[in-house]
Amino acid sequence: MKRTKFDSRSVGLDIGLSFSRWLTGKENLHYGLWDGLDVCAGNVGPAQEAYTAKLFDLLPEGPLRILDIGGGAGETAKKLVALGHDVEIVVPSAFLAERCRANAPEAVVHEATFQDAKPEGLFDLCLFSESYQYIPLQDGLPRCIDLLKPGGHILIADCFRSEGFSPDKVQATVGGGHPIATFREFLGNLPLKILHEDDITHSVAPSIDVEQGLFNVVGYGLTRADQQMQAQKPKTRGLVHWVLRRILSDRKRARLDQRLNQQTRNAAHFTANNIYLMMKLQKA
Repeated sequence: MKRTKFDSRSVGLDIGLSFSRWLTGKENLHYGLWDGLDVCAGNVGPAQEAYTAKLFDLLPEGPLRILDIGGGAGETAKKLVALGHDVEIVVPSAFLAERCRANAPEAVVHEATFQDAKPEGLFDLCLFSESYQYIPLQDGLPRCIDLLKPGGHILIADCFRSEGFSPDKVQATVGGGHPIATFREFLGNLPLKILHEDDITHSVAPSIDVEQGLFNVVGYGLTRADQQMQAQKPKTRGLVHWVLRRILSDRKRARLDQRLNQQTRNAAHFTANNIYLMMKLQKA
């Protein structure tokens, strides 16, 4: 009997989406736009709505045929369908494809990577909302050009590694994406015109502080439980710590401690290493 591999990614996504649904009523995992909002968990929903509104302000006049590349759990597609657009979603995860079909039943879902997806016909718009960084540079925009109608548009809302990016050997550097200089050089050689570019790095960065605050709450709970075990059941605590040392390397335990008990992942760290852009491009 073949052993089924434990899908930790799907479990993590399920937990993340469940928490988002509990906190905001929606299954969004993208950054928020925090201009004018207090940075706290209670404002995650309004911040994410502000982000979506800013993104939708860049939409060309419709109705449009839209390819939502890396469409998450389908929340953005759901909003686009409500505005009268015809939407197809490309998503590589079976779990997320299921959520897309539940949240945006009117949309066509392609359960595949962008490189392997086979949508039919041409589109008015290709949308990358925090998905562009996961697609190899040579496969992203060139494929969009082939999928777009003449004069069609591309929207990119995502992180890039800034020119000041400095990798940390101990701590995983928050953010991600293609190096911005490499991206700009690549873009300059394509038949695409930049219609709009907005650097919103500082507006989205507080999302990192809110996320870190959540992990600190979990870390505080685990620390209190550990202290209680030390006082009442020291042998059990010793066994638990022995198991953790066996299954986690020193480096992984150090990173876990940083994630749960420190504030090294924060807005300042994010802005020092990343640039977050909203861009509107047009096929020449």
